[in-house]
Amino acid sequence: LVSLAVFATSLLIDGDVAEAILGQSATPEAVAGLRAAMHLDQPAWSRYLTWLGGILTGDPGMSLVTGTPVATLIGARLGNSLALAGLTALVSVPFALTLGIVCAVWRGSALDRAISVLTIGIVSVPEFLIATLMVM
Repeated sequence: LVSLAVFATSLLIDGDVAEAILGQSATPEAVAGLRAAMHLDQPAWSRYLTWLGGILTGDPGMSLVTGTPVATLIGARLGNSLALAGLTALVSVPFALTLGIVCAVWRGSALDRAISVLTIGIVSVPEFLIATLMVM
């Protein structure tokens, strides 16, 4: 449902993708050729179903910027992302469990309230702001 909403929203963007890629000095023949190569000459529903079929079969298509398969671009960075997520889980899960146990053991105490206020405050701050503050 989200992919359909994003696809429909992208159709509302003013201008032609082929013209944007080739630039204003492109000939009509070049624009038509690129539109055909990118299947932009097909109806929107057909393009969406083709893309969705590719996603469901493991082929997310080609990058418009680099011209390489999107799966290759994702695969090259997936290892680092998984390592970072694993390390984060390795640190945060035991830490969160410890805080939860402390709050349960000393329920209603000043320590319980302080931990609750601190954790709610941290969760309420957007992640990008926390990341920026940690870098500083």
